[in-house]
Amino acid sequence: MQRNLFKAFTVSALGCLVLGVLTSCGSEGPTVTAPETNETASAEGETGTLLIRANGEDFVRQGFTTKDGWEITFDNLYVSLADITAAQTDPPFDPEAGTELQSKAEVKVEEAQVIDLAEGDDSAEPIMVSEVEAPAGRFNALAWRMVPAESGPSEGYSIWMQGTATKEGETVPFTVKVDEELAFTCGDFVGDERKGILTAGDEADMEATFHFDHLFGDGGAPAEDGINTGALGFDPLAALAENGEVDVDSAGLQAGLSEEDYQTFLSILPSLGHVGEGHCEEVTLTTS
Repeated sequence: MQRNLFKAFTVSALGCLVLGVLTSCGSEGPTVTAPETNETASAEGETGTLLIRANGEDFVRQGFTTKDGWEITFDNLYVSLADITAAQTDPPFDPEAGTELQSKAEVKVEEAQVIDLAEGDDSAEPIMVSEVEAPAGRFNALAWRMVPAESGPSEGYSIWMQGTATKEGETVPFTVKVDEELAFTCGDFVGDERKGILTAGDEADMEATFHFDHLFGDGGAPAEDGINTGALGFDPLAALAENGEVDVDSAGLQAGLSEEDYQTFLSILPSLGHVGEGHCEEVTLTTS
């Protein structure tokens, strides 16, 4: 079976990532590939529709309390996603095992997209990113890059967070703009229901999930919980406020945060991507 370069990220230019058996970045629309072998996931013509979604979870849509007591609400949380690739793998890909992902079939969304994870009300469904025709079978791996947006409100940044933080009567509007480029290769979705099982003529969901509580911590969890001991919180960002407002990019974070806090910030970024509660193999491709 052909070994896939799905997780071997080599970036020669911001707009193009070569992924083994996938076609080059210049093509339009989703690409469907399978190794040249008789072991295909389904007979020719047996396809369905794969619905690829992005989910910032309730922390983003409803707001939350950080580990250091700030009440956070997001107006916008833009993430710029590129080279989204769903795969049927055999054996199942384990992102924590250090093994190569071996793909029987893949579909790829060629066009980069900017998604606002804060879009919608408290009961909003995960945001639709793309609908692609795909061969029937079990899609048990998902990969994507986060790259600086080429246009739109978050142009130049891979992550753009905008909202309000309130603590003890103090309200701090904030905008945090991140230009680091990240890559995630994830295994099977972990959650209350299975995802990615596609029957011919039907639809199946896949989800890129983002855990921003890793950055800010969770005031509802014990202080000694891992979600808080490894988090930055909001206090270090509030300290960067000028005229009562935080407006900072990656360079400003590097200049303004302590060395320890800045390294904590950098170490958290690659852990933002998940598939439900399922983990990913994370890579920081570029840093400011």
